[in-house]
Amino acid sequence: MSQIKVTKNAGGIPGLCVIEPTVHGDARGYFMETYNQRDMEEEGLDMVFVQDNQSSSAKGVLRGLHFQKEYPQGKLVRVVKGSVFDVAVDLRSDSDTYGKWFGVELTEENKKMFYIPEGFAHGFLVLSELAEFCYKCTDFYHPGDEGGLAWNDPEIGIVWPELTGAYSGSASAAGYSLSDGTPLNLSDKDQLWMGLKDTFKFGESK
Repeated sequence: MSQIKVTKNAGGIPGLCVIEPTVHGDARGYFMETYNQRDMEEEGLDMVFVQDNQSSSAKGVLRGLHFQKEYPQGKLVRVVKGSVFDVAVDLRSDSDTYGKWFGVELTEENKKMFYIPEGFAHGFLVLSELAEFCYKCTDFYHPGDEGGLAWNDPEIGIVWPELTGAYSGSASAAGYSLSDGTPLNLSDKDQLWMGLKDTFKFGESK
């Protein structure tokens, strides 16, 4: 019997999947399978993972929106401590949902996982004091192949929870904060990405 529940085409976007594992708990604690290839294949998910990553981020940190251009990665993401709002944006040029986004809150309590296939930009905003974020990738990290998309591009219109601020025409974090006053925290690189009309498109002829 499968130990996962899969919601396919999350947000109406083909390929995105929200995965909820079966959690076995008692007075001692809990146990769950965080990945089972057989269960995934039974659900029609046949991706092969080659790399596992883990990051730790403080409240207000926004990482993204990222992708690899020539070596695109599918990612199975989850949170083991804290909570984040996780977002994927469709950058497949031949997709009916090109430019559309979907977000889901991933927490250590709900234990949800989110699968983002190749062809998407991905990022997350940390909502808790600290978040530990784990993800499996279908391709290796390739330095120099990184691409990005402005996290606040009004053409996409991502609604980041608890975030306030006014768009100033760039991906700068200046003037943005969470509802409790925590300043938005982005890397220098993530404040330079361009919007949808200027970014890389998967599947577009060169």
